[in-house]
Amino acid sequence: MATIEGRFTDASNLRIGIVVARFNDLVTNRLLSGCLDCLERHGIDTTESSDQLDVAWVPGSFELPVVSQSLARTGRYEVLITLGAVIKGDTPHFDVVAAEASKGLAAVSRDTGIPIIFGVLTTDNMQQALERAGIKSNLGWSYALQALEMGSLMGVLKSKKSST
Repeated sequence: MATIEGRFTDASNLRIGIVVARFNDLVTNRLLSGCLDCLERHGIDTTESSDQLDVAWVPGSFELPVVSQSLARTGRYEVLITLGAVIKGDTPHFDVVAAEASKGLAAVSRDTGIPIIFGVLTTDNMQQALERAGIKSNLGWSYALQALEMGSLMGVLKSKKSST
């Protein structure tokens, strides 16, 4: 029996794209900060001149899939991370945006074969979003770890496929 899994030990060869929604940027900037901190601590160059990391900004979470698709199709990235915050209001807008963002990102990942980490918070209120973006813990860190694991795993799968 073969056990196939990703590792966090060597991320030096990974190229990562991050797509961040500007809407609710009080939350998404904190998620991005946690994400970058984790990536840097695991060996990813997060400086402005990095050729390992690109950050793209979109207006809101609804726009995450189309930009993620464009980035995935370049063939430049082993993994993408999407960051957004959809906070429930008094209208059904929350349901539409959250559903379309998640379905769209899942479709892009399946269609391109590039793992997309779904870092879109869907919360009942701003307090819950802020708690998940740094007041209690920063899920941006967790999303970065997921990206490192998936990027590594995809590399393992690629090498297994080429050796057969």
